[in-house]
Amino acid sequence: MIEKLEERLNKIPSRITSSDVLRGSGIGNEVAFYIFDYPPEAEERLREYVPFLLNHLAKTQPTLRVAHINLFEFMIRKLEARGFLEKSFEMQKKDGDASLIKKLKGQFEGTKLSEYFVEEINPEEFNLVLITGVGNAFPIVRAHTLLSALQPKMKTTPLVMFYPGVYDGQYVRLFGKVMSDLKNPYYRAFKLVP
Repeated sequence: MIEKLEERLNKIPSRITSSDVLRGSGIGNEVAFYIFDYPPEAEERLREYVPFLLNHLAKTQPTLRVAHINLFEFMIRKLEARGFLEKSFEMQKKDGDASLIKKLKGQFEGTKLSEYFVEEINPEEFNLVLITGVGNAFPIVRAHTLLSALQPKMKTTPLVMFYPGVYDGQYVRLFGKVMSDLKNPYYRAFKLVP
């Protein structure tokens, strides 16, 4: 399994710099959203890989403007900026995890989170956006909800989400187990590397 993951990782640089991804060629009228799914137990490997990828792109494609958002760190920044981080810790101590998660889900539901996202990075200023930290942001943020909310806001800027789980082209299953709402499968992304 590790060898297969390494083979797939080795294909990412040429894939994300291809005209298929950067210009959305060959995908019809679909939004240029891509998912790179990987086994959750390989999370540490992905954390090592993404800085390598960003450095590689900066050296080999210096005109390519790439934004990287770690979803969990992004949420922490937003809580800090709004003065809610310390209050969140206090709420967790006082009312428990379930209460905190419920409160934070309201602050980070899909539409609001996509607005925060677009405020932080103006997609039109970048050729590509990478998202990591999806597993750490769960259960507050659901990947399929965020992707759905971002579709009208990203315009022509391609997005790649690194996803610790399984994406079969129709359903996303975080950690290979958590199913998205089966009545509303997320099917508008393409697998970055099969």
